[in-house]
Order: sequence, then C-alpha cells, then structure tokens
Amino acid sequence: MPFEPSKWHFEIDEYLNPWLPAAPWKHIPYPIAHFLGHRPQPQRPLGNIVMIFWAFIGVFCSIMIIEAVSHAIPSFQAHRAPTIIGSFGAAAVLEFYAIESPLAQPRSAILGQLLSSIVGVAISKLFALAPVSRELIWVAGSLSCACAVAVMALTGTVHPPAGATALLAVVDESVARLGWFLFPIITLGCVLMQCVALLLNNIQRRFPIYWWTPAEVGRRKHQPQNQENHNDSDADTGAKLERTTTRHLEEGKVVTEEAKLIIKRGHVFVPDTMYLTPEEKAFLEELSERL
Repeated sequence: MPFEPSKWHFEIDEYLNPWLPAAPWKHIPYPIAHFLGHRPQPQRPLGNIVMIFWAFIGVFCSIMIIEAVSHAIPSFQAHRAPTIIGSFGAAAVLEFYAIESPLAQPRSAILGQLLSSIVGVAISKLFALAPVSRELIWVAGSLSCACAVAVMALTGTVHPPAGATALLAVVDESVARLGWFLFPIITLGCVLMQCVALLLNNIQRRFPIYWWTPAEVGRRKHQPQNQENHNDSDADTGAKLERTTTRHLEEGKVVTEEAKLIIKRGHVFVPDTMYLTPEEKAFLEELSERL
C-alpha cells in the first residue's frame, strides 16, 4: 500500500463508542429526562426573538453565578484568582444561543475546556523553566493554543472558547500565576454553566442535542453489518456521521463514506459537520412534516 499521509484519519469514537452504554432514558423519570435533553417527539420550531430572550437570560445568569460563587470561595481568593476566566464569556454564547451546534454540547464544552487548561498550564510551566521565559511568551502562547486545538481535534472535544483558555493560561499573568489551580477553577465554571444551561435551555428549547455523540454506541457497534444495513440503521436511529471517513480495502482502494442529511416524517437528522441556523432547521422540520 502506498505511503499517503494525506489520507491518514483518526477517529477516537471508533474505539470508544463500542464500550459506551446506551442512553438510560427509559430508566429516568421523564420530568428529569426532559431537563437532561431527552425528547420523545421533535421540538416545535421557535422564532429567533424567543431564542434571543432565553440567550440573554442564560448568559446573564450563568456568568453572574460563576462570578458570585468564585468570589465566595476562600481558596480562590487566597490564590488571587480572577473573578472569572475570560473564555467563559465566549462559551456562554455557544451554550445559550448556538445550543444546537456540536461545539456547544457537553462533551466539547466540558472536556474541551479541561483539556485545554491542562495543555495551557503545562506549556506555561515548561517555558517558565527558561531564564528568559517572559521574552518567549509570544512563542509559548501560540504553541499553547495550537496544541490545545490539536488535542481537542484528536479527542472529539473541539470547543472554540477553550482555545482562549489555553492562551490565557500562558499570556495573562493573572491566570498564569494560578498554575495547576486553574484546573479546578475551570472545572467549577464548566459545571455551573452546564447546570444553568440544562435548566434554562430546556424550558422552551432542547439542550443538549446529545451528551457524548449522535452516533450509535454500545454492543451493536460490534455486530457486523453490510453497508445497506448500516445506512438503514442511520435513518432509524438518527445516528449521524460526524465527518467524512475513509477505509482501505485489501486491493488498496479507498472507499469514502459521505456524511448524510436524513429527513424522515417528523424527524431531521443533521451530520455534525453541518451547522444549521434555527431558521434553516425550522424549514427542514416543516418539510419533514409534509412527508
């Protein structure tokens, strides 16, 4: 087989999803499941004024709660932690307005921030060993952000505000001096923001769209299926291909599996590589009702 680095592809979910349990919705009372993002029927589309209203309330409440809780924790004050890490402002936009984006789902919003904070602090500590570390801060900052993006991409946890977290951990002195204490600060902020998002975003909307992945998980991933059955399963379960994948046959040929937009009666399944505005999704849902 020829050496073709341009066709290399790594998908961590191919290794993780077979071992993950299926969603436990049937074991959770519906009032609780509702505020965890489960819906037995598709949501009715909303106008953008309602979404803007809830985004305003959500951003205000989440940022205020994070700031208030951080201010009340003695250890935060002892470490002279900032009132809030600036990247949470960008995260709030995703978590309360663009809530259907794959970038806003809990896996990315939480793990992306945590991984990026680890990367940022590690690089900050590494460059601090150099006697002229402050003179190299421009290198450290760019390297930190780049490494964070690579780690998030490889782990399927891409969250744009997390790139800012990694950058701030190096270039912002008030954040860099926290060292590894930045990790619990980010953890607390993520948990508080997710709690507010689960409460407010599920009043008239739905959040999250998925917790880990929209694809199928569990034992059924181990069962051999031909391509036709696989396509049928995608339509029935709403599994969505997150990106275009390739697989090599014995002859050395490459077969490309394209992401699919699936519309069934009352259901619209959108691949994670495609982001739809609320207006576009409402249009597709209206079409699905006509089938």
